[in-house]
Amino acid sequence: MPRLNLSVAVGAYDRTRALVDGSVQIDGVQATCMTLSPEEIFFRAFRHAEFDICELSLSSFTVKTAQGGAPYVGVPAFVSRMFRHNSIYVRTDRIKKPEDLKGKKVGLPEYQLTANVWARAILQDDYGVKASDIHWIRGGIEDADRPEKITIKLPADVKLENAPRGKTISTLLADGAIDAFMAPRPPSLPENTPNVGWLFSDPAAAAQDYFKRTGIFPIMHIVGVRRELAEKHPWLPGAVYKAFEQSKTAALELLADTSAAKVTLPFVEERLKEARELMGEDFWPYGFDANRKTLETFLRHHHAQGLSPRLVKPEELFHPGTHESFKL
Repeated sequence: MPRLNLSVAVGAYDRTRALVDGSVQIDGVQATCMTLSPEEIFFRAFRHAEFDICELSLSSFTVKTAQGGAPYVGVPAFVSRMFRHNSIYVRTDRIKKPEDLKGKKVGLPEYQLTANVWARAILQDDYGVKASDIHWIRGGIEDADRPEKITIKLPADVKLENAPRGKTISTLLADGAIDAFMAPRPPSLPENTPNVGWLFSDPAAAAQDYFKRTGIFPIMHIVGVRRELAEKHPWLPGAVYKAFEQSKTAALELLADTSAAKVTLPFVEERLKEARELMGEDFWPYGFDANRKTLETFLRHHHAQGLSPRLVKPEELFHPGTHESFKL
C-alpha cells in the first residue's frame, strides 16, 4: 500500500521535534511537516482546513464539535498544556486580589481562547469571580485589527465589546483604560511600564497549589486529523496518536539525559525532578483515560461560559480509534 502524502502543522516543541525531523514516523504516512505559531495554524485550520494533520485549539475545536460539522476529528495528543495563573495581568495600582476584578474592565484578544477559558475557570472556582462579573474588552495584543477566528454568541449577562478603533488591549492596559488583561501571551508594553504586573505575584506557586488541590494540568491544544481522511482511512487517527506519543517519549528521554543540557536554561534537571515529585512520572500524559477529569472540567466550564451551546462529552472530541490502545 503506498504511503499517504499528508501535511502536518505543529508548533516547534521538543515533544514534536522527533516527528518534524523524521526520526519518528507516522505509520503509513509520508509527512510534509511545518512548524508554525499556534495562532497561524488555528486561523488557517478553522477558516479553511488547510492542513491534513495539525495542532488545534481545544476551545475552538469544542465550539465546532458542539455546533456540528467540525472539519477535523480529534486525537488525544496534548501538545500544549499550561497552568494559566500567569496569563492574567492587572493594573497593580487598582487590583490587589482576584476578587477586585468584579465590575472591572478586562481586555482579551478573543473570548473563546482556551487559555481564557481556563483562567476564567480558576477565577470562578477558587475566587467566586464569574464571567458575568467582568466587563470584557476584545482587541489585538499587538495588532488592533486582529479578527476573531470563530463567531460566538455569548449569554445575555456577559458584557463583551470591541476595543476602541485603532487601540490594542496592551495600549489600553498601559494607559489605564482597562483594569486587567487576560491572554496566552503577555501584553506588548514598553519596558518598565509602571503599575502593571501579574494578578498572582507568584504564579508558579499558585499553579502548584492548584494542582495539589485538583490534580488538573490544563490542556491547551490537541491534534486533529482532517475528517474526510479519517473517514477514508480509519487507521490513520490511531497511527497519528502513536507517533505523537513516541515523539513525546523521545523528548522526555533527552530532557532526562544529564550528560549535556538539552535546553538553554539552568537547573532543568532540578525542575524535571520537582515536576515528577509533584505530578508523577508521566506528568504530561497523552491519551483519553488519563485525561478524562481534566477534559470534563474544561468542557463543563466551556459550556457554562456560553461558548458551547450544549455540554460536550469528552468521548465526542476524539476519534473512536484513539480512545484506547494496545498493551503488552
